[in-house]
Amino acid sequence: MSRSAHPAGPRHADVLPEGHYTAPPADLNALDAKVWSRTARRGEDGVVTVGGMEVTRLAEEFGTPAYFLDEADFRARCRAWADAFGPDADVFYAGKAFLSRAVVRWLTEEGLNLDVCSGGELATALDAGMPAERIAFHGNNKSQEEIERAVSAGVGRIVLDSFQEIVRVAHIAQEQGKRQRVQIRVTVGVEAHTHEFIATAHEDQKFGIALADGQAAEAVRRALKLDGLELIGIHSHIGSQIFDMAGFEVSARRVVQLLARVRDEHGVELPEIDLGGGLGIAYTSDDDPKEPHDIAKALREIVARECEAAKLRTPRISVEPGRAIVGPSAFTLYRVGTVKPLPGLRTYVSVDGGMSDNIRTALYDAEYSVSLVSRASDAAPMLSRVVGKHCESGDIVVKDAFLPADVAPGDLLAVPATGAYCRSMASNYNHALRPPVVAVKDGRARVIVRRETEDDLLRLDVG
Repeated sequence: MSRSAHPAGPRHADVLPEGHYTAPPADLNALDAKVWSRTARRGEDGVVTVGGMEVTRLAEEFGTPAYFLDEADFRARCRAWADAFGPDADVFYAGKAFLSRAVVRWLTEEGLNLDVCSGGELATALDAGMPAERIAFHGNNKSQEEIERAVSAGVGRIVLDSFQEIVRVAHIAQEQGKRQRVQIRVTVGVEAHTHEFIATAHEDQKFGIALADGQAAEAVRRALKLDGLELIGIHSHIGSQIFDMAGFEVSARRVVQLLARVRDEHGVELPEIDLGGGLGIAYTSDDDPKEPHDIAKALREIVARECEAAKLRTPRISVEPGRAIVGPSAFTLYRVGTVKPLPGLRTYVSVDGGMSDNIRTALYDAEYSVSLVSRASDAAPMLSRVVGKHCESGDIVVKDAFLPADVAPGDLLAVPATGAYCRSMASNYNHALRPPVVAVKDGRARVIVRRETEDDLLRLDVG
């Protein structure tokens, strides 16, 4: 049964920015499989279940806001990437998307490697039992202490990001009596079709060593001369949330050209290339991500073609999916607090979270989907903006969406595809408490990252 409706307000295309939704979906109760995890279902009573758990029960047991991670979905995506690339390639999960000790254990069990980019991520990986040789250590400004710990632990590779770091890692490795396996990260001059803040292969940014003007070739030259380093390959990463393979083709071509130059100058054929990650996922029904097998086939063909043209042996390929694995595996559950119709514009639906648990909308102008999940409704669609409770007008969770016009305080809303970069980038703005991460599987739920408490906040405040 639907509640009495709020005024629906306008439902016209002219109030929506160009490129956003122009019409309500045919069925507001439908769950789009592209943006939800594999086990999501809506029952006859309208209540959504994930991992065999009703969201109403999850809200009662764990509170809101909270992130719920579909463990079966996560594991299935790990296996899909591993199967797609096979034993002759390496899949490194990008830990920056979301990392916890439970996730590290799942990755280890599913046979994936792990990419970390800070001392904290490295500590989590090692503490949870990821073999050090299956860890890659990234970062544009690794500290002395971080490098020392990585080398001491025996990480499988350190990705060198600057000329200073080449010398620094070599010196630390020699001090420890080791020869550290490394890759050199290069910027290949590709303008990826993504938000400017997450495009990482153009030359005017902080990551990597530019191919232009021979800088990358000089980096290879220096690395090959240092006894503390074993140079195993070249790394490139063109950005994040990318759907078009054209950028990877250009990147691969330029990396292979560098490999050919290394062979011609030094008589060495480097055995590996890492093409990074950045493959996009569906946040809305308009997004059309590629499947892992299609990605693997395309990348293999690109590299093989370019190596054949350069008369090089085809190197071992590495990729680094993070968002593509964990992003669709989780959703954020909120409870509605205030519903505020603005006649002639839209209705603002306020929830008990916001930019402290999902900064991506404010930071990247990201788009998300949202559904009423605690009941069914046959009310008319209402143009809505889902907003948080923080003291910022930019505190927006979902900019433009259609919700049932009878949405009311107490209802539960779910935003799917929030597994990547939401908990990782969460903050305590306004002294908000960061939500828990709860794994759901086969009708059971368990906390893998607990909710912060006021005691946690006060414990850090030593003044």
